[in-house]
Amino acid sequence: MDRLLPRHHHGLSRRPSLTIESHRSEHRTEQRAADMTLHLAVALEGTGWHPASWREPEARPTALFSADYWAGLVQEAERGLVDLVTFEDTFAVQSSRPFEPDDRTDQVRGRLDATLVAARVAPLTRHIGLVPTAVATHTEPFHFSKAVATLDYASRGRAGVRVRVSSRADEFALVGPHRPSPDLGTDDTRAELFAEAADWVEVIRRLWDSWEDDAEIRDAATGRFVDRDKLHYIDFAGPRFSVRGPSITPRPPQGQPLVAALAHREVAFELVGSSCDLGFVTPGSAADVAGIRAQIPGSPLVFGDVVVFLADTASEARERKARMDAHLGRELVSDAHVFVGTPVELADLVQEWHAAGLAGVRLRPGSVDHDLPQVTRGLVPELQRRGAFRTAYEADTLRGLLGLPRPTNRYAAV
Repeated sequence: MDRLLPRHHHGLSRRPSLTIESHRSEHRTEQRAADMTLHLAVALEGTGWHPASWREPEARPTALFSADYWAGLVQEAERGLVDLVTFEDTFAVQSSRPFEPDDRTDQVRGRLDATLVAARVAPLTRHIGLVPTAVATHTEPFHFSKAVATLDYASRGRAGVRVRVSSRADEFALVGPHRPSPDLGTDDTRAELFAEAADWVEVIRRLWDSWEDDAEIRDAATGRFVDRDKLHYIDFAGPRFSVRGPSITPRPPQGQPLVAALAHREVAFELVGSSCDLGFVTPGSAADVAGIRAQIPGSPLVFGDVVVFLADTASEARERKARMDAHLGRELVSDAHVFVGTPVELADLVQEWHAAGLAGVRLRPGSVDHDLPQVTRGLVPELQRRGAFRTAYEADTLRGLLGLPRPTNRYAAV
């Protein structure tokens, strides 16, 4: 039985049965001129992006599920004037296999909820953007729209969301038999999942706009707290969602928190270009940048992902990675470019990729307790010496840091 049971909530949202019919969202992110400012992001994942990083001398696996652990990492990134950090999240326990669970006990397993971690860190930071991951395939857009809107209030305008899809059978099994797992690895499956993600983004964007900026009156003398005429039904109806709205959370401080996605291929490039403010891509070298940019419609910001293993000397960096590879039992394989060397050498790569057309890079520390400080205390000062990176935060919101305007509300009267 392919038809899905409806799921109702305050937003009157439901997911009809899966279909390969594509639905293009009406919203298109405003095209922007290329931003020549160099931006840096850091992707936080457990003890680091190397599966054996938890065994490194500096690693703190016993603190991994504490608030202080994550707050300390983000505060370190903020000391380095990094634009934003992303927090990984999934619906299933981590696995060394791309589409199924494994039975390994020698790697980190388990994680905290990314959005709740970001909310905990928000009052402990002042400038850095906080971008948790949402699995759009299994998350209701109404619920997540208000979670990110709440994060935007808690951080005073520094929230975003990284949208990802999932075709893992074990993740589908977690949401019940009414949502059957698709056939894995097919072009039709990928097209369906990313089309659903585009609808998901469209719904959350409309919900963020469902309150006009001045909808709250808060006039005790007249007894009027809200202007009901400035709350709007979004009336989204598509093959995947039906959401009436409005949201229960007023419009976020940024108007529209940042929407980002990681993209490796054409169908994901389309999502980035049509629905996102920021895309993360995985070039192998600067020579790949132009070809990747050419496949992304519109003009979103684009960062290149790099897994980094850093040390004061290149030989020391190679030794560190080799030690982790030995624990892993093989050489690390990643979807992103793997860099092993010094912060000065990484600065060369960052500037080369920036000159090739990327707005910035998202760095994935191999071992976060070692490589994140190498970024903030080694790479950033080197870029500053070259006049290539900021010496102070120049904006109070994430959109402001990235040079993105605060969008007008689509429902407000002209």
